[in-house]
Amino acid sequence: MVRYFLLLLALVTILVVSIAGLRDYPFLSHKTKRPPIEIFPDMVRQPKVKAQAPSDFYADGRGARANLTGTVPVGYSQPTASTGVYATMGSPYDVVVFAGREGYANTGKNGTNWGNGLPFSATLATLERGHERYQIQCAVCHGATGSGNGIATKYGLVGVANLQQQRLRDMTDGEIYNTIVNGKNTMLGYGSTIQVSDRWAIVAYIRALQRSQNGSLNDVPPADRAALQDGVSASTPAKH
Repeated sequence: MVRYFLLLLALVTILVVSIAGLRDYPFLSHKTKRPPIEIFPDMVRQPKVKAQAPSDFYADGRGARANLTGTVPVGYSQPTASTGVYATMGSPYDVVVFAGREGYANTGKNGTNWGNGLPFSATLATLERGHERYQIQCAVCHGATGSGNGIATKYGLVGVANLQQQRLRDMTDGEIYNTIVNGKNTMLGYGSTIQVSDRWAIVAYIRALQRSQNGSLNDVPPADRAALQDGVSASTPAKH
């Protein structure tokens, strides 16, 4: 019984090696012009359009196709005719920049150190844009207030940073910018999908979120502070 089993095993092995192992070898290729027998097709013979190759799939016979309008460039700096790339960062956002330049505005660093502050003057439009981009890209994990309680955490995502903790309030703007670009820990980088101006707008909005959740009366301008104090005093019942 064992003898028949070993004989059968040897025959099956020889058959499998003949079909799967001795395919398209140089010393066999002269025997036939037919394509080799493949149990699993090799990746070099995928049904795909190769670069600079013709294709019968399209009416014009060309395999290479023009980019779709509005395609997001990855790692590409679109040329601009404006005198300053960041001159229009506040509003409108008509300069598309993803990478390719050095300096604080693109790296978040001054030399080898993380920098602080925005590379342009922030306006209300900047915060509105930052709020919009934050809601699209960040709130799903970090939550609407930045407390790390976004909807993704309800479905098993752990380790989401709470942007309201003191460690992140003390973090420099440049390092927050770098985190947006390159990611950190379980967070993936958004450098290929969020342009430079929007990254800084998100940084500005995160700072606004942090102030909104951790503000004090001393953060209010003196003139407005006096009005608030008067209002509080007027609404407080007198003690007898």
